[in-house]
Amino acid sequence: MNIVRINTLHVDKRDRGGPNQPLFIANRLNKRFPLRGTSKQVHAVNDVSFNILKGETLGVVGESGCGKSTLGRLLLQLIEPSSGEVIFDGESVGHDISIRDLRRQVQMVFQDSFGSLNPRLSILDSVAFGPVAHGSTKSDALMIARDALRSVDLNHEEFGHRYPHELSGGQKQRANIARSLALRPRMLVLDESVSALDKTVAAKVIRLLERLKRELSLTYMFISHDLDVVRHLSDRVMVMYLGRVVEIGTVEDIFDHPMHPYSRGLLQARPTSDPRQRTLKAPIDGEPPDPVDPPGGCAFHPRCAHAEAACRSAVPMLTEGPHQVACVMYVANSGHSRAPRESMKPAPVVEAA
Repeated sequence: MNIVRINTLHVDKRDRGGPNQPLFIANRLNKRFPLRGTSKQVHAVNDVSFNILKGETLGVVGESGCGKSTLGRLLLQLIEPSSGEVIFDGESVGHDISIRDLRRQVQMVFQDSFGSLNPRLSILDSVAFGPVAHGSTKSDALMIARDALRSVDLNHEEFGHRYPHELSGGQKQRANIARSLALRPRMLVLDESVSALDKTVAAKVIRLLERLKRELSLTYMFISHDLDVVRHLSDRVMVMYLGRVVEIGTVEDIFDHPMHPYSRGLLQARPTSDPRQRTLKAPIDGEPPDPVDPPGGCAFHPRCAHAEAACRSAVPMLTEGPHQVACVMYVANSGHSRAPRESMKPAPVVEAA
């Protein structure tokens, strides 16, 4: 592996800008999917900007259909953005760094552990496929594959010759993680990677991910609807709603001091085993708006208990600072009755089209 050991820590020689330079910067990413036979488009990702720091785990949460999985695919260019820019370690993807080179350093682990594996290839051959595709000899690739399987606690002598249908769900997901590690990446995008597993197996995979991150100095983007798992794994959390980022902050910021009404609703909707804390009323009313025809202004205003005229007339941008929120209630003199009156440095508020 292209690393050196200094004071028991891994330092990757591919690190171009040092530890303070973000590994990923997404700049105003947009993705529109045309509806066949019409002139309409699905607004899957809307003007999303954020960064992922080296060595951190960024959790991404939101309701189904909010765009979090699409966003993960946009970072790896598995889906081409409609507009916007992705910067990897200071290099613009598709210009300064090729997509092929990007995918050597960033890999994705998908939710469907069975569908992600070729049913015609043995587990060892599946893990070795990536290194062969990127120029390794077959013998070298098989050696890499054996090491990768060993790193996820799968004995290659026992499991390497098996086919996907012969493995349990947890074993298949470990094989998928091994396959992603075979190219020795710097980062993994984990898209609902434990949601299809039962709790006991998921806990084992989570502990595996924690160990691999520590031992290999990996960076994670962890996409999930399970807020408890996100809280356990993440350093920062990004909340998405209808293709937009509505809040970003540390785990403590989001879980202990959520600012956006949608973030608070998500946290209140978490299931609990305590009968004294049963939820008798839905924390968030209504259904998400149609992504083909999203509402003007703040997309959450049709479901928000604090919505006012200012929410319907402008699209709020993320405020500045380590805890960012896209809500006019936190923008000075925005016109909302709860907005602060004193002078402050808000991010701009853009008029809705």
